[in-house]
Amino acid sequence: MCGIAGIAHSGDRTIPPESTLRRMVGAIRHRGPDGEGYYRSEGIGLAHARLSIIDLEGGQQPIHNEDESVWVSYNGEIFNYLELRQALKSRGHSFYTETDTEVIVHLYEEHGDRFVDFLNGQFAIALWDGDRKRLVLARDRVGILPLYYAADGKTCTFASEVKALLASGNVAVAMDPVGLDQVFTFWSPLAPRTMFRDVRQVCPGEIVTIEDGRLDRKTYWSWAFPGPDALRRGKDHELADELSSLLADATRLRLRADVPVGAYLSGGLDSSSLVALIQQGSPKSLRTFSIRFESELLDESQHQQELVAWLKTDHRSVMCREADIAEGFLDTVRHTEMPVLRTSPMPMRMLSGLVRQQNFKVVLTGEGADEVLGGYDIFKEAKIRQFWAQVPESGWRPLLLKRLYPYLDLGSKQGYEYVKAFFGKGLQEPDSIDFSHLPRWQMTAQIKRFYSAEMRQKIAPEHLSELETTLPPDYCEWHAFNRAEYLEARTLLPGYLLASQGDRMLMANSVEGRFPFLDHRLIEFANALHPKHKMRALNEKALLKRAMRGRLPPSILSRYKQPYRGPGAGSFLGRYGKEMVADMLGRRRIEDAGCFDLGRVEKLRKKVESGARLGERDNMAYIGILSTQAWHYWFIEGHASRQEHSECSLIANEEV
Repeated sequence: MCGIAGIAHSGDRTIPPESTLRRMVGAIRHRGPDGEGYYRSEGIGLAHARLSIIDLEGGQQPIHNEDESVWVSYNGEIFNYLELRQALKSRGHSFYTETDTEVIVHLYEEHGDRFVDFLNGQFAIALWDGDRKRLVLARDRVGILPLYYAADGKTCTFASEVKALLASGNVAVAMDPVGLDQVFTFWSPLAPRTMFRDVRQVCPGEIVTIEDGRLDRKTYWSWAFPGPDALRRGKDHELADELSSLLADATRLRLRADVPVGAYLSGGLDSSSLVALIQQGSPKSLRTFSIRFESELLDESQHQQELVAWLKTDHRSVMCREADIAEGFLDTVRHTEMPVLRTSPMPMRMLSGLVRQQNFKVVLTGEGADEVLGGYDIFKEAKIRQFWAQVPESGWRPLLLKRLYPYLDLGSKQGYEYVKAFFGKGLQEPDSIDFSHLPRWQMTAQIKRFYSAEMRQKIAPEHLSELETTLPPDYCEWHAFNRAEYLEARTLLPGYLLASQGDRMLMANSVEGRFPFLDHRLIEFANALHPKHKMRALNEKALLKRAMRGRLPPSILSRYKQPYRGPGAGSFLGRYGKEMVADMLGRRRIEDAGCFDLGRVEKLRKKVESGARLGERDNMAYIGILSTQAWHYWFIEGHASRQEHSECSLIANEEV
């Protein structure tokens, strides 16, 4: 992975200044510390910060075709590049590098915008067709890698991160209040929207083209499911073999690199499945990495060690303490470029730091398995609620939630009524588009009770309509389980898990993550299956467990899924945390940002500082408010640009 940036002018021959492109690259130098490259011509400037993974000596970007009429600056990996390269050579194309990047320009020559259909990979691509003076921006199918742009009809500025756009001087800095409001429902703005008023993102599976001053957007791939009658059914052992074969091939392709490749090992089913496939028949011991927590409620190190012994990996781990959360929080938000509702990204940043310290640049992770193969509690919850909705007045059907959440207090009248009120939302409309996610989204939206009067005036009361307009035409005809999968894949996965908790925390330490479960072939296979093959009653990822029998310890296959989480609001009660909170949530900064009501924020702050036990709602509100204030500090107040200038100066001094 790398960082890309550039500027394209429509209808004029202006050559973007190299100094501007260098500032843009400097703002994302953490994404590519191994080198930088530029291409400038009439109407276009491409820039690239390189993290060298393939063709270490000869893969410098931007890269061109034979007659230099097509140029590309790209971030990511094309995992099937060897097969594509051979096919392109057989059609007469000549190559001057060994890198995967070069297949892109030749595929574009052969197939035009359909070149993306041939790519198995994760990518953010900026391609310039010099003959047509045409810019093509493309993002991978599921949104693993980010790509942002700001276009005004004359100039399009684009980059891997918003920081680079702001460094160009072409983009005004202002908050999009609707973007923030969507964070406080869906955990991230709904693409193409961002937290920045004048900045858009290329959506997952989308191509954006700019030619003759006209901007066009086209979806080339999306999560899709057959109707209930067309869903595939079969024998579990045969489907498990097919899944195993697809996953093994997806993993094999993602091991291609000219540098060592490691893997995350969390202690759960997903990452351990990948490690088992890698280790199977391999003469070498794979290097694996994990996080440990000082809190027993969060820690999975016992299971990690069991897997290390079983799989015989060369393992390293890092301990995350509550003090680490507070000390790294501000800088973590600078990397996420949006507010977060949990501290979970911070430990992931520590983990990628461990990977980099061990001189690794590439790791495989199990992210995506839950969305693809039906692993989340929210899917189980939706199944119970669908069953409950058939008889909403039932007194015993909501008791099934106890099987899912054993800690629920259903013995007392107060506890029972709370569960009915929380999980019973929307029971009268089980076919509504948001049925599966309604309780969660409404709980997250409770953060909005802290809005200032000024903020309330800037936003519309409901943004579900914006999601609704992007749903596939046949969405309402899908199986209810598939609708839940789609919503998770459309919102939380690309907007938060692959962004704030994924790409940004990996690239903060110049580490590339690879995601075999998000191979589009595997997704398309899983999406075609009847949900019963993914979740048997309330047994999640049943088919994956079947596929991994004999390859993993029985205790791991039968283990109840433990969601990954970071420490809560109590992490900020140490000296450093208190000082930072006093600054970020102080009167001046709260009033300057204008997002929150000072009195309500102070009450929440006092509750946290009293040591009172917080529920999920208050924890999310505290982290969400604090991170919003940190976002305002970095980007609206302008501290991010000063930090980047300081880092660039430090790098320059070290090079001298």
